[in-house]
Amino acid sequence: MTLWFAVALMTVAAIFAVLWPLARPAGRFRSGSDVEVYRDQLDEIERDRAAGLIADKEAAAAQVEVSRRLIAAADAQTPAGVPAASAAWRRRMVAIAALVALPFGVGGFYLALGSPTLPDQPLAPRLAAARGTQSVDGLIAQVETHLERNPDDGRGWEVIAPIYARLGRFEDAVKARRNALRLNGETAEREAALGEAMVFAANGVVTTEAKATFEKAVALDAGEVQARYFLGLAAEQDGNRAQAAATWRALPLMRAGSISCAARSPGSRAAPCLAVRAGVEAAVQVRDRAAGQARNRSRRPPI
Repeated sequence: MTLWFAVALMTVAAIFAVLWPLARPAGRFRSGSDVEVYRDQLDEIERDRAAGLIADKEAAAAQVEVSRRLIAAADAQTPAGVPAASAAWRRRMVAIAALVALPFGVGGFYLALGSPTLPDQPLAPRLAAARGTQSVDGLIAQVETHLERNPDDGRGWEVIAPIYARLGRFEDAVKARRNALRLNGETAEREAALGEAMVFAANGVVTTEAKATFEKAVALDAGEVQARYFLGLAAEQDGNRAQAAATWRALPLMRAGSISCAARSPGSRAAPCLAVRAGVEAAVQVRDRAAGQARNRSRRPPI
């Protein structure tokens, strides 16, 4: 509705622009007043010559020029124009053509080339559709460009780090976790996340640096499940299975999927992440079975 109202206003404005010059009355000739002006100029030149303000030669040249203009103005008093009735008839014909041809011509042109049946497209759905068509790689590229321009944006590094891990870009994930830890401050969760990225970058091996990071996370929060699990994994990789089992049995209650990863295919670089998560789930099952057996023994009647 708003579009058609705007189109109607523009059409009316165009018609008015065409009809306005045609509606004006024919201008009167100004040659009569021009004749009087040129005559006054001749008299003024004569007075200046008599007073000695200009030389005779200059006065004669000025009189010739003004006389030429005076003759032209006098000839213009009786122009040989078209009859007034004929001129008025022509203006009416042009006005009628403008009133009829302009709106109908524009309307026909739009119906032929435009899309009058196309529904409205509000701004909000179009913006949402544009965001929906962006690929993951494009969104990541935008974040990376932002971080190149703003390397001290700790929130940005913390947001993109898990995305790198899910895509198997573990070296980039380690870099992002380091920057997030440096800019946002040390917490047990950030230390554990950094150690996890180091483990994934090392194909599931808990390196010395990663182990130190997990130990720091436990020092900050003794209940950090993720760090404790990886410390148990480090003990298991070092051949100390008893210590690994003790560490995993001592894990507090943890939510399923506390270590999250998303492998695109079984052969992707996220395979170490899947192995770690499977280890966590197995450790939880072992802990739960041990706890259940202990409860059953305590419920048995004495012999």
